[in-house]
Amino acid sequence: MRRAAFLLVLGLFGCSTPEKVREREAAGGRYYGGVFNMNEGDDLGSLFPLSLTRSSAHHIASQVYEGLVGFDQHDLSIRPGLAGSWTIDESRTVYTFTLRSGVRFHDDTCFAGGVGRAFTATDVVESFTALCTPSASNVLFWLFQDKVRGANAHYAAVLAGRPGPGVSGIEEVDERTVRITLTTPYPNFLQILAHQGCWIFPKELIAHHGDEARWHPVGTGPFRLKRFVPGEVMVLERWPAYWGRDEHGNQLPFLDAIRCTFVKEKEQELQQFEKGNLSMIYELPLDRTEELLSSTGYQVQAVPGLTVQFYGLDHHHPPFDDVRIRKAISLAIDRQAIVDSVLNGLAVPATHGVVAPGFADYPYDSVPTLMYDPAKASALLAAAGHPGGSGMPGIYLQVNSDGFGYIRVAEAVQEMLSRNLGLRVITSVLPAEQHYKRVEMGQARIWREGWIVDHPDPENFLALFYGLSVPTDTAQPSYLNSTRYRNATYDSLFARALRTPGISERMHLLAEAEHRLMEDMVVAPLYHERSVRLLQPWVRDLPINGMEVRDLRTTWFDPSARSDK
Repeated sequence: MRRAAFLLVLGLFGCSTPEKVREREAAGGRYYGGVFNMNEGDDLGSLFPLSLTRSSAHHIASQVYEGLVGFDQHDLSIRPGLAGSWTIDESRTVYTFTLRSGVRFHDDTCFAGGVGRAFTATDVVESFTALCTPSASNVLFWLFQDKVRGANAHYAAVLAGRPGPGVSGIEEVDERTVRITLTTPYPNFLQILAHQGCWIFPKELIAHHGDEARWHPVGTGPFRLKRFVPGEVMVLERWPAYWGRDEHGNQLPFLDAIRCTFVKEKEQELQQFEKGNLSMIYELPLDRTEELLSSTGYQVQAVPGLTVQFYGLDHHHPPFDDVRIRKAISLAIDRQAIVDSVLNGLAVPATHGVVAPGFADYPYDSVPTLMYDPAKASALLAAAGHPGGSGMPGIYLQVNSDGFGYIRVAEAVQEMLSRNLGLRVITSVLPAEQHYKRVEMGQARIWREGWIVDHPDPENFLALFYGLSVPTDTAQPSYLNSTRYRNATYDSLFARALRTPGISERMHLLAEAEHRLMEDMVVAPLYHERSVRLLQPWVRDLPINGMEVRDLRTTWFDPSARSDK
């Protein structure tokens, strides 16, 4: 059985080496041609912009869809996208975008005759209105909530079963111009517009494909869907009518296609990379990190990740409704040992809350330090009426199976909580889909969760705990704020920070909010991962960044670096 399964895996991977490429020379020393082979071991969830919440799905769908603006993958600054330019008025609340001409949606059966039509301002208005409309396929309303004028009113009307009045702050000025009006100045609004929830899709996509739209992306990006076999392979081919050109005047993209497989076993993924059948590997197997990072045969890329891994604690139900127990669990976790002994140094301990290090203006020292103090942890547990763990029920620590070190970290934490507090902890490992569903429905008691920022700002980490993101109906899933944390002080500080233009004042408000969060300890932050990738020697122009934003439209293969394998 194992041999047969392995042969199936081999059949799924293609070859990315330049020997198989019919390269065509372009200006500036670049070359056209080649198939970029990658693998995503995590479940996708959905490829539709309004329900796309997994980083694995983002890596694929970002090659198909585009927004008005995007993140530059070199430094995460804002770059023009479907909007070639924009202006902001003196009040900092009115944004006027001039759209590019000559942009077409991909050819697809959702269009008459299967031929993609021209992109216009109407598509922007319709996509953004859909973002402000409650539906089973929309979990990202929080992007415009309280920010865009009329967004809340439209959402509330539809939710109450009334006709939506439309979003007054989203206007089509003419075919090539869109105006967006905010309720108050919001310093990070352009970064919000770069989020996948603001990618533009044609209305015909939903009308024609219905629920299947989540697996059938149609956009304006450099690659279009060619073939998808769920759980096995997805092929995106070069969109010949793509509008983009590089600084040398070359029409983008350079690659002929992107081929993505979905093999979950990291060792099998690595074997295919070492054979040259994958162009890139992200998140290395823990057992071979040191060896691979010192290899001279591949390009090694590494940067601090704008990520956090934490354990959520169900503060709504016993025993975690007692803050002393929540703090005891946090104090009993040796974060440095996890980073050094379990993750082989591919992370840094979370020492000041959930916000990742690296934001120059953020006052980290004003957030309580997360200590490892077993004696204090034991004393807090005793004060809560459970000396040595006496009377504490068994704890199920829920993690998903398809991520970097999740199970090993859980095993280490399980041992620490047993040794330091006398707790009985059982690690429950679930497939990602089941794991996230239980978390979002509030059915887990202590669980693993991770976050890669949607835009590079401390605010995006802290948005995970904003009370206004929690549905009023407790039977409904809570996607963003999965802890369902509501604290009036936190919410007030966070809301004030959203409206504060001054960087220093805004950062101090956010740090005050995080201080409140750490006092309540509804999550136990663990570590911030490093982003690490290996590229084949012939891959060019694919820089790494802390958000793992990938823009393959400018990537190309260098035939002079062809492999000898």
